[in-house]
Amino acid sequence: MTTATHPPEPSEGFDFYDTDPASHADGHHETGTMLGFWIYLMSDSLIFGILFAIYAVLGTNYAAGPAPSDLFEIEKILLATFFLLFSSITYGFAVINMQQGKQRVMTIWLLVTGAFGIGFLTMEVLEFHHLWHLGAGPGASAFLSSFWFLVGTHGLHVLSGTIWLTVLLVQVQKHGLNHDNKRRILCLSLFWHFLDLIWIGVFSFVYLTGVLL
Repeated sequence: MTTATHPPEPSEGFDFYDTDPASHADGHHETGTMLGFWIYLMSDSLIFGILFAIYAVLGTNYAAGPAPSDLFEIEKILLATFFLLFSSITYGFAVINMQQGKQRVMTIWLLVTGAFGIGFLTMEVLEFHHLWHLGAGPGASAFLSSFWFLVGTHGLHVLSGTIWLTVLLVQVQKHGLNHDNKRRILCLSLFWHFLDLIWIGVFSFVYLTGVLL
């Protein structure tokens, strides 16, 4: 006696007969991209952690030169902080509209975010120009070396983010809100909010501490 055999039933949520690896490529690519970006952010956190530690050690070595209270114009720093913090809020509005499929409104919020980013960079360039004019360049003391290195590294990150945002706006205009562009917008969102968190540390640890203590 022979017993008829039947292929096993596919389990729920899994296609037993799907042998095309390309059908899962998008999911694997997206997971790999986000994981890689998180690893990058963690490595960047280590870099800034080292720069903060250097400033903590060298930040009081003035070499008979100017101290933070002699150099920092806290009103202008507050304005720059306002620009960067509000850019994070406007980016959040852009992500909300992206998830709702409102490309035009999302683009407007991203443009506002870029304008705030440029405003922050402008204030930082003006501050560096002011310090250089006063003779407080990075070679004047250990304090100024660590200050320029820490704040300058953050500024370069904001500049990179602004350039990335500009390229992303061009891609959205050309290809719309496709899957790849949505993923890129979310990656840049993580990067932008990360820079905001770092700046809160810089503002509190470098500027407020330097002026008040």
